[in-house]
Amino acid sequence: MRRIVRTWVDPFIVTLLGVLLLGLVVPFGPGVLHALGVAADAAVVLLFLLYGARLPVRDVVAGLRHWRLQSAILAATFVLFPVLGLVARRVAEPWLGEGLALGLLYVCLLPSTVQSSVAMVSMARGNVAGAICGATVSNLLGMLVTPVLVLWLLHDVVVGSAGAASIGFGRFGDVLLTLLLPFVVGQLAQRWVGGWVRAHRPLTLAVDRGTILLVVLGAVASATAAGTWAGLSVWTVVALVAVCGVVLAVVLAVTWWGGQAAGLSRADRIALLHCGSTKSLATGLPMAGVLLPAALLGAVVAPVVAFHQLELMVCTVLAKRQALRS
Repeated sequence: MRRIVRTWVDPFIVTLLGVLLLGLVVPFGPGVLHALGVAADAAVVLLFLLYGARLPVRDVVAGLRHWRLQSAILAATFVLFPVLGLVARRVAEPWLGEGLALGLLYVCLLPSTVQSSVAMVSMARGNVAGAICGATVSNLLGMLVTPVLVLWLLHDVVVGSAGAASIGFGRFGDVLLTLLLPFVVGQLAQRWVGGWVRAHRPLTLAVDRGTILLVVLGAVASATAAGTWAGLSVWTVVALVAVCGVVLAVVLAVTWWGGQAAGLSRADRIALLHCGSTKSLATGLPMAGVLLPAALLGAVVAPVVAFHQLELMVCTVLAKRQALRS
């Protein structure tokens, strides 16, 4: 029984849901909310500084050599997903409401996961090296591509929503200062601290997860204070999970059969399936705090968490089935 629970439920997601519930039911004052925002911003800077210090440049260069696999992963992540997100937002908005529908589109603009997608590929006996490179390149490009997609696809809607701040190119500058600059500094310092950071992986993991928890708590608590959750029903949550499931199923089918049509080996198709179908919670929530106005941030949290938990559950089952057939 314990093994089944570990297969289907990520303990961190349970903690994340607990923090989300805390933000829903506990009223926080303006001073506490401001402190949470400052702490989350500082954690994001530290997180991307550690990412830069940990990631060897040679991994990115090596990843670019397998151009067919890498281009397929990037196409799934930054072309197929955004198209599906636009369609899903239009179709699901009557049931989800504008905020959750926009959050669903935001999920589709994020880069791939790194740790979980590589773990799934390893479990499924796929091309682990290709998965590492593909997920890495996706996250590096995501620091530029995701903000551009958000500015392009969400700009008019955000500006037109009542009481929402505009997503302007000043937000892109915030991304450069908060995400990209710390990453570059980490890359420059890698010669001296890279080995130490890689040897102390729990440090990055703790900052990674701590950042997510801070962003979620601050976003949900601010949304609660603003009355964002008024009228949100159980059926709305069910509809959100169902739409996430449809989007995930379409991407899984396209990446698997598309990889076959492209002539990729089975090991490469497994890497494409898991790297091309997942979205990064670790990157998505911190980036949302930089890119999106506070009026929308709370509504974005639920789709990101829902999709991430769903992808973990489904991809774990698929990886185990693929391992048995290898």
